Amino acid sequence: MSAIESEGTVEYLFYCRDNPGTELLLEQLAHAHWSFMDGYADAMIARGPTLTPDRRTHTGSMHMVDLLDDEAARAFAFEEPYYAAGVYGEVLMRRWRNELGRTMWDFRGGADDPRFLIIGHGREGASAAAEALLEEHRRYFVARGYDGRLIERGPLLSDDGTEWAGVAILVELPDRNVADTMLLDDPYGLAGLYATVEIHDWQFGGRPLPGRPPDGPPPATTRSTDRTPGN
Repeated sequence: MSAIESEGTVEYLFYCRDNPGTELLLEQLAHAHWSFMDGYADAMIARGPTLTPDRRTHTGSMHMVDLLDDEAARAFAFEEPYYAAGVYGEVLMRRWRNELGRTMWDFRGGADDPRFLIIGHGREGASAAAEALLEEHRRYFVARGYDGRLIERGPLLSDDGTEWAGVAILVELPDRNVADTMLLDDPYGLAGLYATVEIHDWQFGGRPLPGRPPDGPPPATTRSTDRTPGN
């Protein structure tokens, strides 16, 4: 059963920020990381590294995964080889809902544009206001022409899954300037529902899986830029 078909499971966003000076560890543990992630192939919704603005240096690792429960989520985050070796300095783990009902491998963007991870952290106590603006928020992406550029989109949720806690989006956009204004101009942003918004240069990650296209150029043509050591 695929990640978007599973019943009785919970979708999670994980964003792990690199500690400085861990480039060598990333290289050394790449295969261990990939082997660990192979065990979650059927649960994976999206994955990939965040990068510096020049897209040459690894800054973190993002995964959207469909898992059994919070215990399974903690195992995914904290038993992973990069985390165990000290590559990550911070781990964001939040419940998330896959509103588009698909994986990143279903996305067929027509443009050769950069991709971004955008996380809007919800202001405390804003869940009711977010619910009231939900349909307007959804219409915004269509009206602005973002709907065909969305790779993944969905709300962040409280630990028990009952309260809105923000949004997490993967999107293909012409440039960073467009990414900078995407959430600020949406109804949630205009209503002041985001406490903070973080925008990361991001790209597809992982190695090719059976039945799925490769996630980047062949390894022979890249090093740690387009196909980073792990993710």
